[in-house]
Amino acid sequence: MYEIRFHGRGGQGAVTASRILAAAAFLEGKYAVSFPFFGTERRGAPVTAFTRIDENEIYVKSQIYDPDIIVVLDTYVLRTSNVTDGLKSGGIAVINSPLPPESFNLNAKVATVDAVGIAVKHGLGSRANPVINTSMIGAFAKATGLVSLESVLKSTETNVPGKVKENLDAVKEAYESVKVGW
Repeated sequence: MYEIRFHGRGGQGAVTASRILAAAAFLEGKYAVSFPFFGTERRGAPVTAFTRIDENEIYVKSQIYDPDIIVVLDTYVLRTSNVTDGLKSGGIAVINSPLPPESFNLNAKVATVDAVGIAVKHGLGSRANPVINTSMIGAFAKATGLVSLESVLKSTETNVPGKVKENLDAVKEAYESVKVGW
């Protein structure tokens, strides 16, 4: 089973990203579950979301404490919480950042993508308030190989509330531009 933990702030789309990923895995014939954990439930507040993917039915319903992969939608959370807590040996961190993977010392394999730049370029929010979830899932697909680009695109079409073309373009660009540091 693969366990993925998303870290972001309210309004960035961590919960939707988790749902898009689970739906993409389901399209590939895998079992998947996704669920959020909210704190104060307001824009800008820390948000954690979880996705499990397996070839077999998934019965575990708890939060993910020892993830295989973390997805960091906002580098601010790197400074405010220990996002790598419990990350398994050989784990992967997919981070929203224009910096190269080597800039992060996380005891993990690191992949980076400028999800903010991609989102703004495709009209998905502003630089001050970007919606980066689809960009992050595109980068996730390429960095991990856990789901295909085609499945992510199909899942995005059915799981985003609006701007479908823009979101699909963001997925593709992030998939092509993610920098992998291993």
